[in-house]
Amino acid sequence: MDHVNHTWIQSFILVGFTATGTLRLLAFSGTLCIYLLTMAGNLFVIVLIQADSGLSTPMYFFISVLSFLELWYVSTTVPTLLHTLLHGHSPISSAVCFIQLYVFHSLGMTECYLLGVMALDRYFAICHPLHYHALMSRKVQLWLAGTTWVAGFSAALVPEVAHYFCDLAPLMRSACVDTSWRAQVHIVVIGMINACNLVLILGLYGGILRAVLKLPSAASLTLFFGSAFIVYVGPAGNRPEGTDKLIALVYSFLTPFLNPIIYTLRNKEVKEAVRRVSQRIRDT
Repeated sequence: MDHVNHTWIQSFILVGFTATGTLRLLAFSGTLCIYLLTMAGNLFVIVLIQADSGLSTPMYFFISVLSFLELWYVSTTVPTLLHTLLHGHSPISSAVCFIQLYVFHSLGMTECYLLGVMALDRYFAICHPLHYHALMSRKVQLWLAGTTWVAGFSAALVPEVAHYFCDLAPLMRSACVDTSWRAQVHIVVIGMINACNLVLILGLYGGILRAVLKLPSAASLTLFFGSAFIVYVGPAGNRPEGTDKLIALVYSFLTPFLNPIIYTLRNKEVKEAVRRVSQRIRDT
């Protein structure tokens, strides 16, 4: 009769990145600066959209929801990254580790769905302008935004961790039992959800492309979906050790930093809104 080891691990060790001395301090300082800029950029977007009536459109409402999501998304993992950069191998309790895993993946799935909703909004605005305001009423906006959060947090209900935060793949590699079938289920589920969202978004932007010959958020989509596909769907055995941690930086750290620039700060309407709000502040 086979005996299965049911030992429950009380804590894990986050290995983080291998860096020493000056390099570690430089990595910590650079990461902290980008993190603070990410927080400031997304907060700025939220406050600006709320403060200026010229940005009270469905597109900017969804952008503000995305910025709010990014505040939580980046704050789920970066403080852990900063701690491992500063102190090296860091212990984390199993309860905190699994909470971080659930919240991180829930926010990631929420962002996938939200990007699809944003693509749908642009499709209606450009390809069906006469019906746009009826299709995207305030009630519909709130319902769509709420649905992305509910769907995202529902979809995620499915010893040493060689990562800088608790992620599913390194946790499964740490298990004392065979997790190969769970890995296959994980790949299929994540792959299907991401693929369906990506096909929907590309289809909607394809309609927009035919109408205006412009694809405004291709950079953000490529960064987020491309890096996530490589980590969660691609074959792990062919990648050198530590590659997943570097790729994870793209969708968990770099994308939240770039999104305010991609979606708003390059936008002429946002620049005009900044001038209007600045003028109101000076007048008071």
